[in-house]
Amino acid sequence: MPAASHFDFIHVVLVSPRNPLNIGAAARALANFGFSRLTVVAPYEPHWREVRSAVGAEDLLQSARRAQRLEDAVADCTLVLGTGALTRRQPEQPVILLPALAPIVREELARGGRIALVFGPEKRGLTGRDLAHCHHLVEIPTHPSQPSMNLAQAVAVCLYELATRLAVLESHGHGAPSTGPDRPLHSAASAHSADLERLADVIDQVMLAARYSPSSMREANRHDLRLLLRRLALSAPDARRALGFFRRILHRLLP
Repeated sequence: MPAASHFDFIHVVLVSPRNPLNIGAAARALANFGFSRLTVVAPYEPHWREVRSAVGAEDLLQSARRAQRLEDAVADCTLVLGTGALTRRQPEQPVILLPALAPIVREELARGGRIALVFGPEKRGLTGRDLAHCHHLVEIPTHPSQPSMNLAQAVAVCLYELATRLAVLESHGHGAPSTGPDRPLHSAASAHSADLERLADVIDQVMLAARYSPSSMREANRHDLRLLLRRLALSAPDARRALGFFRRILHRLLP
């Protein structure tokens, strides 16, 4: 296994899980592969910390964070990875097959980043609104006749794949590899998700002040803006500069 300290910067986020047994089994999977950071967003069952399926991971389950919104859960993360099948959706962000994920995560860790691996609810998976907060969509290769997986099993498969492939990269002494054109390497740390949300807020206000489009288009514009900012893979300094630019423009536009 890679150094445990690396796993402190990898967070598993469960969005609106309905079955508390799945939460407990997911916590057990984290413990199995050396991870410890779990966040549960708006769980359906209020007593999810009391489940018995977190065998050997009771402390991890008790220390798990709870958040009301996905944007709050990933606010301090620099790389947000949504998971899901592509059978019923047209992805709006780059898609990564699970076996190709480890080099991207390793590169982000080498930059001092923090990663969120996000899983949707059992019935429907992540929505388009959820995925607008994600830089990439991670696809687990499954048989076409049964593309969807149980939530806890999906968590276990992803963490096993990530842990073992990171271990192989470390054992071969690989440096932070390039991830290609979809996510260029920056020498500076990547912008946090909260920084991108602040930038999106100000650009949204600029668009309103400039009467960019009808008010009925505001939600769709905001969705596209979230996706665009994540595709740009801004560094933290660049995000601050862009925020300053748009604040100046907004100041000039407002009476």
